[in-house]
Amino acid sequence: MWSRVLKEYPTIKIGLPEGGTGWVPYFLDRLDRTYEMHATWALQDFGGKQPSEIFREHFLTCFISDPIGVKLRHDIGVDNICREADYPHSDSMWPNAPEELHEVLTANSVPDGEINKMTHENAMRWYSFDPFAHIPREQATVGALRRAAGDHDVSVKPRSHQIVAPAERLAVYRRKAEAALAAARKTGSARP
Repeated sequence: MWSRVLKEYPTIKIGLPEGGTGWVPYFLDRLDRTYEMHATWALQDFGGKQPSEIFREHFLTCFISDPIGVKLRHDIGVDNICREADYPHSDSMWPNAPEELHEVLTANSVPDGEINKMTHENAMRWYSFDPFAHIPREQATVGALRRAAGDHDVSVKPRSHQIVAPAERLAVYRRKAEAALAAARKTGSARP
């Protein structure tokens, strides 16, 4: 927020994937307080705006599973929140992401207009991309996409629970080390 980037590139848009949103209300409050207390001697100027306003103009915050962020969405700015799936990473709520999100949205009485913003409209606006130009909206619903997956195996198979024999793991490390050493020798950067 204090860097020259936001001032030198007034139309820049910055997405914060995998960061969650629950921390944002405190951060915005702290930004404004710090600015109020230190702007003069720190030579900060946001053109008559508060840092929290500048944040909302430039940053899109993203969440995978963030009930607190959904609850505090108005303190963040509904236009600055985007739901992300993060599939196939271990943070993902796959395969129950839609159901888990629905529970959080229902528990926080989020109206349809705000759901649309957080689930797709904000991302479409932020990244100037209309997925419905490529696939009709009715084919992009959870039910339609699940039907399209048909008989594909979409069961959860976490790699973190796979048991790998120590000898096999050691063999993988040795192959990687040998490949790195061979590459270093080729470039002349390997030490004798």
